[in-house]
Amino acid sequence: MTTTRKGVTRRHFMGTTAVAGAAAALPGVTRAQSADNLRVRSYGDLQVLDPGYYISAPDADIMDSVFNKLVTYKTGDEWGWELDAAESIEVVDQTHIKFTLKSGYGWTNGFGPVTADDVKFSYERIADPAMEAPYAEDWKALDHVEVHDERSGTIVLKEPFAPLWTTTLPAAAGMIMCRKAVEALEGKRFTTTPPATSGAYTIKEWVPKQKTVLAANPDHGGDKPAFAQVTILPIEDGLTAESAFMAGELDFTNVEVASLPNLRENRPEGATLVEKPSLKYTWVGINNEHPQFQDVRVRRAVQLSIDILAILEAAYFGVAAPANGIIPPGLVGHRDANLYSGKRDVAKAKALLAEAGFPDGFKTRIDMLNKQIYLAAAQVIQANLAEVGIEAEIMAHDSGVWWTMGDQSAGEQYKDLQIMYNRFSSNPDPGWYTMWFTTAQVGVWNWERWSNKEFDDLHAGALVELDPAKRDVAYKKMQDLMEESGCYTFITHELTGGIHRNGIVPALQPDGTMVWKKFKLA
Repeated sequence: MTTTRKGVTRRHFMGTTAVAGAAAALPGVTRAQSADNLRVRSYGDLQVLDPGYYISAPDADIMDSVFNKLVTYKTGDEWGWELDAAESIEVVDQTHIKFTLKSGYGWTNGFGPVTADDVKFSYERIADPAMEAPYAEDWKALDHVEVHDERSGTIVLKEPFAPLWTTTLPAAAGMIMCRKAVEALEGKRFTTTPPATSGAYTIKEWVPKQKTVLAANPDHGGDKPAFAQVTILPIEDGLTAESAFMAGELDFTNVEVASLPNLRENRPEGATLVEKPSLKYTWVGINNEHPQFQDVRVRRAVQLSIDILAILEAAYFGVAAPANGIIPPGLVGHRDANLYSGKRDVAKAKALLAEAGFPDGFKTRIDMLNKQIYLAAAQVIQANLAEVGIEAEIMAHDSGVWWTMGDQSAGEQYKDLQIMYNRFSSNPDPGWYTMWFTTAQVGVWNWERWSNKEFDDLHAGALVELDPAKRDVAYKKMQDLMEESGCYTFITHELTGGIHRNGIVPALQPDGTMVWKKFKLA
């Protein structure tokens, strides 16, 4: 779907406007680099920096700079891990992992050295049901951590755990907290102010909605970062971020998928474009507890109404490929085809609505994060639904509101959700894709409020199954169940694009995630 006005398509207008803006701002792109300050864009402001309770990727990016893990993801083009705070780590057997910490790692605010007891506290705290951590699933298999001495211990699992090395130890759940500092807090939790950190950077300044400034930690026991300071600008709109880059206000920014065709052909002088496959997934979700959507025939009608290729053309400029589920290509569990998504059938959708008691349709709303690319997608969906008699209102929200809308603990606004256009970031294991749609996540991250025992059982079994072929079968079946529920229409995995000044060498994970502490000067 393209919107045409006086012979100019929406794609053509936005593309030529972006190129014109880039050309007009070229002098700023070639600006000299300095080790004093690395300026980067984040798509949202920080909200929670507690690894057990963080909200989104912008939080995780900052946590990765101010905390340490035993191991961390490698940067480059292939997924893997490397030592971080651990001097050594040894797999004794499928349920015992020995580790020894490096010497010289200490806590800020006078809390002494990082110890094996801190590791024990950090992992057991997230796993403790009493803490009600949304990320408890990452440590579901943990029995306990044995402490041998100040710097060594053993992680003891109750059973084998397939995602341990892909999405637990090297990810946010593997971050080490200071026991003394956190236990002194009410509820043993914090939000935007960590009581003690040990990473390459400390938080120097946070001005909500404006910037977060990280300063190199002089007492950090690991490699010294190349930049003395990192200034993070929370810019939700991608096109605004690209304009800031062209104006010389940023050294690195992710770019919208829609901008990639023009940036490929018109790369600004003094800048480098990078593209990475994405681990993200975008979908249309339906709250199946809402009175209008309790009948699966109504949900199926919405599925059959949505023109995915039109969404990809209008919102993603034809660059992003359609998704065959929530798990992207390259990971165990990726499906080759969908059951309903992408198979538009207006006549059948109308018939299903009539059977369900809505022959004349009804009014609904589409909620989403306030980003231009999502607005374009929602407008396509709005037009699609109108063809089958459903009148949809579009409601866009800033990040501070959006990421709490389905959270039952934040109030009763979750009851008003009907149709949602959503996107999650993820980590490189299929278990990190399916964990958010279990019954336990209803009212937390499962905003569709869908509950299915077979799905829950398959998810739990796949976490302890070490045979990739058996895991593949389980995860494909889980996505079938999601789609059969009518609550999910899979859209795309997008594509990660970024642009940086030639004066810096960015450190990126295989999916394009920035690792600021590893950025270098060229």
